[in-house]
Amino acid sequence: MPTPGDVGGGESRGAVPRLTWSRRGAAGRCRRLNEAVAVPVPRGRAGGRAGPGGGDRLRPPRAAAMRGTAGLLALGAAAGLLAGGGGRWLGRLLHRLLLLPPLRAVRARRALPVEGKAVLVTGCDKGFGHALAKQLHAKGFTVFAGCLLADKNGDGARELKNMKSDRMKVLQMNVCSDEEVAQAVDFVKATLKDPEEGLWGLVNNAGVSTFGEVEFASLDNYKEVAEINLWGTVRVTKAFLPLIRRAKGRVVNITSMLGRMASPSRSCYCVSKYGVAAFSDCLRQEMYRWGVRVILIEPSNFVAATGILTEDGIDRQAEALWSGAGDTVREDYGREYFARHVATMKSFVSSSLKDMSLVLNDISDALTSTRPNNRYNPMETC
Repeated sequence: MPTPGDVGGGESRGAVPRLTWSRRGAAGRCRRLNEAVAVPVPRGRAGGRAGPGGGDRLRPPRAAAMRGTAGLLALGAAAGLLAGGGGRWLGRLLHRLLLLPPLRAVRARRALPVEGKAVLVTGCDKGFGHALAKQLHAKGFTVFAGCLLADKNGDGARELKNMKSDRMKVLQMNVCSDEEVAQAVDFVKATLKDPEEGLWGLVNNAGVSTFGEVEFASLDNYKEVAEINLWGTVRVTKAFLPLIRRAKGRVVNITSMLGRMASPSRSCYCVSKYGVAAFSDCLRQEMYRWGVRVILIEPSNFVAATGILTEDGIDRQAEALWSGAGDTVREDYGREYFARHVATMKSFVSSSLKDMSLVLNDISDALTSTRPNNRYNPMETC
């Protein structure tokens, strides 16, 4: 927005003001001087106010700018819809260039009432799942928090149990176990006040991460990651879909930006997340007739916030990758190259986002908005 110092500059009062407009950052490093068309607002008129010199107040014609770019804004909105929410950046950029209020303020989201609604979240031992269980509970949801270490009284499960709330239900749940998933379904059915009304939300959050270039990663590495990230999501979703359909509710699957774009040394993880994205896109079409929304959350690098990878964990994985590689691979790549590769992975830990609120707020919106996006992209600008 122009500041008082930008309007008028050193010119005499009453002259046509010049607006200094700075566009900062990657959107364009330029500074232009625009001649503003003065719109007089007479004294005494509703909304008008006399200027410092007692004359009419001058203001730039924002409404005209809005009319002149209505077509561009419409194109931006269309791009956003076609991209499943990924093209919203265009609308936001145009709003900033036009010096308009933030898009979120203009497009208020209508929220559904949460009273009486229940949500199951997997992977609540730590990270996104643990924080989300608390946030949804604070909003008024009944939360079924699936924890891998609930039966071992793990730290995350114990903290949620210590809330001692009737709306916080902690249950043992290994997403790789058909038996534990079936037991979780029975527990949810027995706990819901009216099972026929179903379960409003399912958040498939449980997941693991790994690294390793293709020639260093074993087939077991691929299978272990996919068993949790992909097949765990499929297993839990299939088990709870009848309850979700009854409620005409929401399935929210946590993937990653690496489920949309590939990265070297992350093929094990990318394969699993691309799979979840494909599964979700197919399920979305199948569930349309039932009134169920299937939504993807695609975060960027929140490693430091979730603890899904740590420097110690990277060292352990690196040692396993090097020792498990064949002699030819070790000789061709060399220890120096491999060490640089490990250092790069550690840099992701130190450079990642530490505030989970971007992700948590998008998941909450996916569960409560009357018109949720098909995809949410909580990430930093770069």
